[in-house]
Amino acid sequence: MKPARSTRIFRRALRGLPIPKHGVGYEPGIRIPVPDGVELLADRYFPDPGGAREFPTLLVRSPYGRGLPWAALFGMAFAEQGFHVVVQSSRGTAGSGGTAQPWRDDGPDGRATVAWLRSRSWFTGRLGLVGPSAMAYPAWALAAEPPPELKAMVMHLPLHNPYGFFYRNGVFALEDALIAATAFDTQHRGPRAFLGATLRLARGMKRIVRAEQPVVEYERVLGRRIPVLAGAAAHPDPSDGYWQGTDLLGAADGLDVPTLIVSGWSDVALEQALQQYGRLPAGRRSLLVGPWTHTSALRQGFGTVFGESVAWLRGHLADPTPPKGRVQVTVGPKDGWRELPAWPPAAVPVSWYPQADGTLARNAPGGDEAVGTVRHDPAHPTPSVGGAGLGRTAGTHDDQATERRPEVLVRTSAPLPEAIEVIGPVAAELLARIPDLDGAATVFVRLCDVDERGRSRNVCDGIARIDARSANPAPSALTITMSSTAHRFLPGHRIRIRISAGAHPRFAAGRRAYEIEVRSGSAVVLPVV
Repeated sequence: MKPARSTRIFRRALRGLPIPKHGVGYEPGIRIPVPDGVELLADRYFPDPGGAREFPTLLVRSPYGRGLPWAALFGMAFAEQGFHVVVQSSRGTAGSGGTAQPWRDDGPDGRATVAWLRSRSWFTGRLGLVGPSAMAYPAWALAAEPPPELKAMVMHLPLHNPYGFFYRNGVFALEDALIAATAFDTQHRGPRAFLGATLRLARGMKRIVRAEQPVVEYERVLGRRIPVLAGAAAHPDPSDGYWQGTDLLGAADGLDVPTLIVSGWSDVALEQALQQYGRLPAGRRSLLVGPWTHTSALRQGFGTVFGESVAWLRGHLADPTPPKGRVQVTVGPKDGWRELPAWPPAAVPVSWYPQADGTLARNAPGGDEAVGTVRHDPAHPTPSVGGAGLGRTAGTHDDQATERRPEVLVRTSAPLPEAIEVIGPVAAELLARIPDLDGAATVFVRLCDVDERGRSRNVCDGIARIDARSANPAPSALTITMSSTAHRFLPGHRIRIRISAGAHPRFAAGRRAYEIEVRSGSAVVLPVV
């Protein structure tokens, strides 16, 4: 039978994809047994008519259901290019049996699914894994004990560490947690449930994030308890047993399966993607990072992402000469795509120091003094605009409105006489003192590019917690890991750093007011190529 009409319409709306090589057949509602008696539902998309040709198989395991957009983006689009595609609902979702236990059953259920594939007449013994975001997590769970049939993987915007998603350097990623929990809880129940919950969240977002207990308020607005959100919020300590065994980064160590990692410079999972690439063996990996957010990569960027994905999978599953691994990145703001010899490329760490006179310079200011102060008012927290996230303002934006706020610290260099190219991980090394607070504070650092017209565009940023007791009375030395980037500061532009006591609601804000003194010797360290 043919794929559902809605899937075919959605597929026709996708732009920039290769010309289809095959028609697509459809086998819905396949029941796949696992050892504990549970049955998992799956749909198969396949080249039709296939004739006598044999086609490799792709497995997509999803906690978000098997319908739109996944049926078109992965099921139909990849089948057109000569793959059997099995799109399977995770345990306890979209008709699959059992109880959903995020991050717990993906390994055993994946292995049981591969065992079932071995009994299919159309399965050639050549298997690839593909999937985005939380759909990449089941792939890493299977790769932790890879079956012999696994010959290639493509991980889009991939997550391997749930704690690292919910907490960035120990700070709760409030807005992303709310959005992700809504998708996780409702998307597998169909478009109507997902759209309704998304609209309720949008209408109630301000009320939720301003509440004394945002998670409790969220459940009131949505009208139901979301276990994945409640569990994450209740366990802020990464060593808590709640998170035990959920970090799958170790699956990449020595993995002899050719793997393509795809991410974006404003992707909320960028650092996890780069960690995966860094742990994979040289010669068995490829990296693609574009000018995307977590959601735009599969919309504006899908033509590029799909083309690279098909080439990698076909090359390692069907062609006699597989492709070699590459590092392809976009260099902002205007340089476009570039191939690098490695990630990260060789670079010189260059420190830029905030000065008491409002400037940013290469030389460290003398003495031991405050070069500026940032303040946190829980009634009026510093707002978040742009950056890596799931919210509607994610990506690159003009940061001037936030920079004009009195509670933030802004330091700007003189116009650059020549271009400076920054490629790799960025970090801030702060000396900070926090008087009159017994507890923890947060500090947010952002790197911006200021053009000749004064527009300040965010490049990358990072946040961290400070133990106020260790930063008072003596300053505390703190290294803030900011996100990696590939950016070219053009001649005449200026480098700017903005330091604030948070970025709300992207990150949860503290409930007590405090000040942070930024002391001389603080710096942002840029990897200059």
